[in-house]
Parts: sequence; C-alpha cells; structure tokens
Amino acid sequence: MADQIIVNVTPFETRVAFAESGTVLDVFIERNRDRGIVGNIYLGRVQRVLPGMQAAFVEIGEERAAFLYVGDVVPPEEEEDEDDVESLPEALGEGGDDDDAEEPRKKKRRSRRSNRRIEELLKQGQNVLVQVAKDAIGTKGPRVTCNISIPGRHLVYMPTHRHLGISRRITDEDERSRLKTILEENRPDVGGFVVRTASEGLADEKVKADIEFLHNIWVDVEKRTKDLPSPNLALPELDIVLRCARDMFNGEVSRFIIDHKPTYDRVVKFMEFLDPELAQRLEHYQGDVPVFDHFGVETELARAMSRRVWLKSGGYLVIDQAEALTAIDVNTGKFVGRRNLEDTILKTNLEAVKEVAYQLRLRNIGGMVIIDFIDMESQEHRDKVLSALTEALKKDRARCNVVKISELGLVEMTRQRTRESLGRALTETCWYCEGRGVLKSKRTISYEIFRALERQAKSFTEPVVVIHAHPEVVDELYGDESYILEDFEKRSGKEVVVRPRGSFHQEQFDLFGTSLEAVARETGTKKGKRISKKAKN
Repeated sequence: MADQIIVNVTPFETRVAFAESGTVLDVFIERNRDRGIVGNIYLGRVQRVLPGMQAAFVEIGEERAAFLYVGDVVPPEEEEDEDDVESLPEALGEGGDDDDAEEPRKKKRRSRRSNRRIEELLKQGQNVLVQVAKDAIGTKGPRVTCNISIPGRHLVYMPTHRHLGISRRITDEDERSRLKTILEENRPDVGGFVVRTASEGLADEKVKADIEFLHNIWVDVEKRTKDLPSPNLALPELDIVLRCARDMFNGEVSRFIIDHKPTYDRVVKFMEFLDPELAQRLEHYQGDVPVFDHFGVETELARAMSRRVWLKSGGYLVIDQAEALTAIDVNTGKFVGRRNLEDTILKTNLEAVKEVAYQLRLRNIGGMVIIDFIDMESQEHRDKVLSALTEALKKDRARCNVVKISELGLVEMTRQRTRESLGRALTETCWYCEGRGVLKSKRTISYEIFRALERQAKSFTEPVVVIHAHPEVVDELYGDESYILEDFEKRSGKEVVVRPRGSFHQEQFDLFGTSLEAVARETGTKKGKRISKKAKN
C-alpha cells in the first residue's frame, strides 16, 4: 500500500494524517480558534524602538505587538555558504517552527551586523514589511523578521537574500550542480532561492515555472503594500490542508482523501494549478463511517495519548514527557521468551526500537530523549539494538542524533523540534493533581488532619471541632485508626465531628470550632475561629 494523506474537516478543527504503507506516521491538527500566524507577511508599523534591547515593537494588527530583533531587520550583507541551507528552516519547509534550526541563523546575522544599531535602522511610526517567525507565547507577542521567505512546492524564494542554495538532503553532486545552474540562469534581479528536497530529479521546466510563480507572488505583494494602510496583512500563509498539498503531496502519495466537499474543491483547484497530474489522485470521501475511523487514525491517536504502549510480544513502553526531556522505559511485561533470558531481552529491545521510532514521529516529540532499554550484558546485543535504532530513525523527517548505548542500557538522543508535540497540543495540565501526576494518599491526608487537630484545636473556644474533608478521606479517618480521634476527644474534652464534602479536593480539609446546638441543628452557622487548609504539595 502506497502513501496516503487523509483529511478530516469539521467546523472547529482540521486534522491531516500522513500514512505510509497503511501506518499512520504524522498527524497535523489546526484548530480554528487557535490557528497560528507563522508565515504570514504583514505591513507593520514600528510602535517603539528599544535601543537597550536592540529590538523594536511592531504593530501588525494582531492582539499584541510583534517583537523584531536588530539581527532580523536588514538582509544579510554576505551570502551564506551552501552548507548553511539547513539553518534556514522556513526555506526548506521541513521543520519551519524549529527553535534549534532558527538559533544558528539568528546568531550568524547578529555577529555580522554587531555594529548596526536598531535606532539607526528603524524609527517610530515607520512602515516595515515583516514575516512572522514565531507565534505569540503566553504574554509574549509574536516574533517577526524582515528576512522574508516564500515557500513553493519545489523552491523557496527569499526576496531579501541573494543566496542560492541546495537542500543537504540532495546528495548527488551532479544533481546539485544541475539545479544550481538552473537557478543561476533563471533567477530574477531581486532575491535568492533555496532548492527543496522535492526538486531532486525534477524537470528543468518545472523548476523554472516555480521560480517565475514565486517571484510573481512577491511582485504582487510589493504592489499591494504600496497602497495598503498599516498595520495590515499583506500575504497570509496557506492553511494546513493546502500546506500539506504543497509540501507532502508528491509522486509517492497514491491518494489524497478529503471528507469535506468545499475543502476538496479548493484543493483540486490548487493542485490543478500546481501539479495537474497529481490532481487526479484527490478523492472526496463520502463513507458512512468517519474518515479517521475508517482508516484507523483515531486508534493511533488514542495510542499516542497513552503513557503505556504495548508491544506485540507482550512487552511495553512507558513514555513520560517532561519539560526538559522525554524518558522512554522498555519493559518485558508479559513476554517470557522461549530460550534464555538474554534472547528474551534482545528480542524485546529490538521490537521496542521500531515502536520507539514510530512513537517519536507520531507524537512529534522533540528535544532530548532518554531511552532506557532492558539491560544487556552482551556488547554484541547492545550494538545490534543501537544499529537497529539508528536505522529506524533514518525514515524520520526530523533530524535525529543518537549517542552510543551505555552499559546500563541507556541511549541519549535528540530529535529536531518541528512543531508542538501532539501531547502538548491535545492535552492540558491536570487541574486535580496540578501536573504532578500523583496525589497524597488518603492515609497521608488523615495524618495531616490528626496533626492539625493537635496544633490548632487549642485555639478554639467552642466545645466542638468540625472536620470537613473529601468523602474517601473521611472513610479513612473512621477506619482502623479512628481511635486517634477518640483519644483526642478524651484528652481535649472537645467533641470531634467529621463531615464528608464531595466538592473537596482529596488533599483539602477544613477545621473549625462550633457549638453543640449548631451541630444538632446541622445548620451552616460556624462560630469561632475557622482554619482552612489545603495540604501543601
């Protein structure tokens, strides 16, 4: 089964899945209310120049002003080397939101123009054409750059550069030379180009057509911005479906399936202009079963949300994504093997390798990853597992770097951040445990209540101490250790009343003093000093 792109469109979000030989490898989600603005080109107006930070705030018509560094104001004064192509993430269209790829470019520009001052380049109220490089995060506004790039199907046009470059993934020297010659002979007077990986083996005419198409887009932007009031949107980035059609729909994709007729019609028009031959492979899905259910995407999404992932042999992975890194633990689980322990461990680890590579890509986990394979005594087995992991990661679109396996079975690796991980995009911090993943036990809370009684009840003048707590904590208080409450009553001369409160957090409880009459009436009049407490984390 060849590659497929499956699109599910709803009024609130659009989801795109890329499947290779029937296996879902990538899932992209764009929610209408959270749609980002990365890639949009704006005619902005300088709101404020900050000499102390060597940056400026630029109004672009969004909720918050954008931030523009001095290093992103002026086009590079020197051409980058061809080997620097991969440090231009927007240009390659592969990992356009990657912080790790953006940083080298930013540092290089700053070092070249360390003598240029922001106050010399920009003035308050000045109009400036900018492109969004990073969405707003928290209280920070979006980050923009004057170094604009317009991605096409096979090339990326950079109107503020004179650079010509070839993607590193095109390794054949003759092909690199051919493509660069086409660029040199057909480039316009303004700007430069980067050849994307998809151009390898492409006919000369199609490369020339892409050059002309992208240059015309820029000419149109320049014309419109002459009469456009600022701040204003000059050129929006394509939505997620058209981006996938542009960047992923190639000769290896046999079907592009869309379950929404208006979106299907829009993509047909887009592809008839971009690549008429591929337009024939577009399909409008009209089945009774939802398209993601029909092709098994929903099942894979559910697995991608699970902490534990089972292997066919009975072993399993435990995947924990933290702030700084992701830890993956490999366990034999139910698998006991047929020969000896070493063979069982090797087989489990080799099976885990394939699943680890798959889950990293499906969940789009980036940054540092630690994989805790089951300990292997044999160096030969460790080498075999490491080799299998390296081979499995070669198919990943994101760049991966693997460090050798340790004697403890630990592998350190990094994976390029291309966008927000699936888990972060679809989940939020648990409001109940506040992201810790654990709660204090009912017995621990009970003991904290006992200590609070001893510490606080002396300050109550009323004869009754009332405890409000979660129902399961109340059950614990009246369990095997209820004698502690009875002992307190004898020593203090106060009566203790415990009441369950279903609305309470398990770690929350209240202590307060009241009268016997109030308890008898079971009204809400709570006299005396009240102490409210939620157990500290």
